Amino acid sequence: MLASLEHRARSLEPLSRALFRMMLSGIFIVAGLNHLIDPSRTAARLETSPMGFLATAIAPAQPLVVLSGIALLIGGLALLLGLYTRAAALGLLALIVPITLTVQVGSMATMGPLFKNIGLAGGLIFFIAHGADTFGFDAWRARTRQPTR
Repeated sequence: MLASLEHRARSLEPLSRALFRMMLSGIFIVAGLNHLIDPSRTAARLETSPMGFLATAIAPAQPLVVLSGIALLIGGLALLLGLYTRAAALGLLALIVPITLTVQVGSMATMGPLFKNIGLAGGLIFFIAHGADTFGFDAWRARTRQPTR
């Protein structure tokens, strides 16, 4: 019985990985849209965060928010579609690390979002290591490149 359950669970692995990738992508797509729809609200959060000066020393908050919004949206859509999955996950990870350090470190009020970003980083590391697997454009491209016999 246990062997049968394990066999069934293994048969769901490709689907579960695809669902994981698609569900993970949603937060990046929504965050990217929020950055682009109302950049002043997000810029105000950055400017008032305890470590925000680290980011605003590089550039004004509003352009940083717009650029990060574009990157979040593109990376989230690529992750959703399984398109250049490893690169998309790596780019998103490279983006959420400074966002986490500048916006969510240094205040007890942001402990929840801090640990949310740590969890997101774990999901991104998974896709950096494993790619998109069966469902997604990466897998389709790999199949079309294989010579037919």
